[in-house]
Amino acid sequence: MAKVQILNVMVLNNPCHFNNPFQFEVTFECIEDLSDDLEWKIIYVGSAESEEYDQVLDSVLVGPVPAGRHMFVFQADAPNCSLIPESDAVGVTVVLITCTYRGQEFIRVGYYVNNEYSDPELRENPPLKPDFAQLQRNILASNPRVTRFHINWDYACELKMEDIENVDPVPNAMLPPTCAPTKCLAGALNVIPENSMDCI
Repeated sequence: MAKVQILNVMVLNNPCHFNNPFQFEVTFECIEDLSDDLEWKIIYVGSAESEEYDQVLDSVLVGPVPAGRHMFVFQADAPNCSLIPESDAVGVTVVLITCTYRGQEFIRVGYYVNNEYSDPELRENPPLKPDFAQLQRNILASNPRVTRFHINWDYACELKMEDIENVDPVPNAMLPPTCAPTKCLAGALNVIPENSMDCI
């Protein structure tokens, strides 16, 4: 059972200008004290075609975390416009909030984001080169997608895994497949086998 559960994520300052910071109010609960830090990240998916355009907007360590309910506001600067392909600047993309413990991602909250011109004339006749100063960002806050991953929370589990890794190889043995990141917007939010996903 996961030792950390996200209870709620509230999207703040939405909709807003494209260059405004992202702001999320995150409420989570720990069922017992955690001796190590939780690492939270905000990731902006710059293109559906390739992960190379993903931008980690901010990363913060929280901990050690005592048992109980906790809340914090996670703020990150807008993505670097120069790293977003021009063909993907306007339209729908994804922003992700992830959390890891001891280097293992155990939860991912994804939101669809619509970037469009606030000026009706620009919407009808968009410039060939995106004008980020005229773009508005609108996060679909009412429909977050939550994906949970099973991880080892305890040192005991890690020691057992190390013991398994140190034995002689067994013919035809196969370790469980890892959860490789996908390369499309839908994949960033879709169910990954043997893990669970729902809405907050």
